[in-house]
Amino acid sequence: MSRQAGAQAEKKVRHWLERQGLTFVSQNYHSRFGELDLVMRDADIWVCIEVKARSHSRYGHAAEQVSVSKIKKLHITFEQYILARGLNPNHTAMRIDVVALTDNKMQWIKNIA
Repeated sequence: MSRQAGAQAEKKVRHWLERQGLTFVSQNYHSRFGELDLVMRDADIWVCIEVKARSHSRYGHAAEQVSVSKIKKLHITFEQYILARGLNPNHTAMRIDVVALTDNKMQWIKNIA
């Protein structure tokens, strides 16, 4: 997927999640451990959103692209993000979600890690 297509997918997911009641905090946070596509709040819970998109399902669903190693990187990067905001990840409600776009259908998988 091109960078532009990825940015469009993230924008679409962000607006969809805002309509679901989440509050946008930041986008494309980078650290030496990895990148967070979206960070949002679901009431008092900090939520890292990994966005995966595929234009068709011929070679599998977009959610299948989230590997165990990717989840580990997300977890470490998200903890760094929380620490950078002066919060303690051991005492902060956090979760990692995946929103997968395949064949123009959105699937929201909550709390994958």
